[in-house]
Amino acid sequence: MYAAFWRILPGPWWVRLFIVIVLVAAILYGLFFYAFPWVSQFVNPQEVTVE
Repeated sequence: MYAAFWRILPGPWWVRLFIVIVLVAAILYGLFFYAFPWVSQFVNPQEVTVE
């Protein structure tokens, strides 16, 4: 899967690497600032009881 994704990206290897870094950063930004806060509304870790 990753090899196929790497092959469809345009340019030499350093351009591909830059594109991958930008995509990963965008995905992480979306997760940390939109997805995780939305999920934290439904999960309350303070109510965990371990005995």
